[in-house]
Amino acid sequence: MPRYEFEPPQNFLGLPPDASSFDRSAVVVLPVPYELSTSYGGGTRNGPAAILRASAQVELYDRELDDEPALRWGVHTLPALARDLSSPENAVAAVEDAVADLAATGKLVVVLGGEHSLSVGVARGLHRALGDFVTVQLDAHADLRDTYEGTPYSHACAMRRIVELSAVIQVGIRSLDVTEAAFIRENPDRVSTYFAEDVVGREEFAAELAGQVRGKRVFLTIDVDALDPSIMPATGTPEPGGLSWQDTVSILRTLNREADVIGFDCVELAPIPGLHAPDFLAAKLAYKTMTYVMSRRGS
Repeated sequence: MPRYEFEPPQNFLGLPPDASSFDRSAVVVLPVPYELSTSYGGGTRNGPAAILRASAQVELYDRELDDEPALRWGVHTLPALARDLSSPENAVAAVEDAVADLAATGKLVVVLGGEHSLSVGVARGLHRALGDFVTVQLDAHADLRDTYEGTPYSHACAMRRIVELSAVIQVGIRSLDVTEAAFIRENPDRVSTYFAEDVVGREEFAAELAGQVRGKRVFLTIDVDALDPSIMPATGTPEPGGLSWQDTVSILRTLNREADVIGFDCVELAPIPGLHAPDFLAAKLAYKTMTYVMSRRGS
């Protein structure tokens, strides 16, 4: 019988089998190519596949740790979750069920989206499996509308649904409507909002964030439009004045030094054909977040 050679499967970081099997891995990646309520630029359904492709080009070596950490703790990449487009509610419920089952294994669950509404399912799944936490949201938009375009499960309502089960710390916000501004003012015990100007160039912010999360369990949701469109143009509604790469890494470092991140997602990448830099940024951002979380866990 002839010997065949096959390309490695499309998994996060392109890891070999001994570092990417489910049993061997402490991290599990769930791609969710869900897009139903997008209201401006589309394409987030293509985000997970673009991140996975780009991740194969990310160096495993982390200079900060002087290590190739993914080879130690392992990352298993699941097939993409089948899209339930029957309704936004059903799509969120499907994500919730999948995340709850995965989180119950004790592995770090990382979800790649997809539009931001799927984060409601991620939060509910983590809460069902692991209990209470605080949510930290990196985002350009407040996403606190109660309903938008006829549904309470729009991408513009993601954090309004999450605040129903968790206090939310918003970082990098620079766009919201009058009802969202009122909700923030009227609910200081549920929502803490740091606008981009409160973060960028302010050394004091790290201490403020540390004080907010110290000793707590955290669900981290990263909307890539938190970053400035000069480095992240591939998103549905790119807002000027966002975070730099250095700002973002500093936030992640502070967060994981002070808190226990129990799961995270990375959403709203809408790949632009012929422009692969944003895809690579999202992949490297996901890997860097993993390294901080797993380092804190002692893995």
